[in-house]
Amino acid sequence: MTTKAELLELISHGENSGVEFKRDDVRPEQLAKEIVAFANFQGGQVLLGVDDDGSICGIQRENLEHWLVDTVFSRYIHPQIIPYYKEIRISENQHVAVITISTGVTKPYVVRQRDREDIYIRVGSTSRLATREQQARLFASGGMLYAEKLPVSGSGLSDLSQDRLKDYLLSIVGENEVPDNSKGWHTLLSKLGFMTESETGAPPVCTIAGLILFGLSPRRLLPNAGIRWMAFAGKEKSYKSLEDRLFDEPLVPIRGSPSGVGGHILENGLLESLFMAMRPFVSEELDNLDDSLRRQRSWAYPLEALRESVINAVVHRDWTRYEEIEVVRYADCLSVLSPGALQNSMTVEKMIAGQRSPRNNLIVSVLRDYGYVDSRGMGVRSKIIPLLLENNGTVPEFEATEDYLKTVMYQRM
Repeated sequence: MTTKAELLELISHGENSGVEFKRDDVRPEQLAKEIVAFANFQGGQVLLGVDDDGSICGIQRENLEHWLVDTVFSRYIHPQIIPYYKEIRISENQHVAVITISTGVTKPYVVRQRDREDIYIRVGSTSRLATREQQARLFASGGMLYAEKLPVSGSGLSDLSQDRLKDYLLSIVGENEVPDNSKGWHTLLSKLGFMTESETGAPPVCTIAGLILFGLSPRRLLPNAGIRWMAFAGKEKSYKSLEDRLFDEPLVPIRGSPSGVGGHILENGLLESLFMAMRPFVSEELDNLDDSLRRQRSWAYPLEALRESVINAVVHRDWTRYEEIEVVRYADCLSVLSPGALQNSMTVEKMIAGQRSPRNNLIVSVLRDYGYVDSRGMGVRSKIIPLLLENNGTVPEFEATEDYLKTVMYQRM
């Protein structure tokens, strides 16, 4: 914002999720609260010298910019925020100060006062204390909380598939032997991040990553696990679906071959089961036969693009959210919804350009061991977009909100 006309236009629309009015005699902790809320949300602007009703009173405080930097930002706000400050002249004796705050990359931001730290978020036109769930999401988005390593209460070694653990350790990782007792398993799996030990001496419990990767029935203890698959005959969700299933099984298969990559699958994992169910709805057999006298199959979407979209949803989902991943086939498109906002200042534009910001590093690492994830981690740029353009003549759509990332792929034009 650079002109008086632009400022007056902004004021005329009133306060909202990105604009706050304040007189410049506001207490520093109150101003810090608004700034922190914007930094924890999507950024915003504080207009100093404007009353709540939108009437312009102008700034009265001398050396306002110095007071903001030295008092408000330095003493009350943590971690450091560098705002953009500008004063705009309204009349001969009236100026309004515009403080512009970008969305923060080191969330959560807090207001420090009276030996406490308060976390605020923006809800509509007000700034409120964040709930515990909202705080967890802020810590996760700022890279300070690794939700995949959180303990799952009530779980234990018996909730994990011993066969898949042995296959992973012996055939994929290349270990010479596996533990022969519970204590040994607890120690090893805790070191690997699949279980976590208690400081009180209580038996170890599974982490979210351990349960997702190797859990026999993850949703029993973790209701937001698994993938929901739906198919509809039309172009939108309707009361009656062609298919509606929840897949609840270990993420990884049993391959039984060194390195895992390209090995014959002896027992399906979650992804294999999902794609078997999807197959009749996204492909069809052709009349002509191939060289092996098998009927060729035509896919409505490139198989590799489908696979990459679902894997991305699995490895980047936010485990502080209570929804499951959702894959939906419509008459003209297929959507993959992954719960949680993009993290660490990631945007759709950065994602398309090839920037990487993994949320669940342990899950990514294990899936890379199995060959599901390549070392570059740029599937959107190198697979999904070019494959859809080449095979379907369409461009995928990506919708990122505070609640989810949705990928929409369209059929051939």
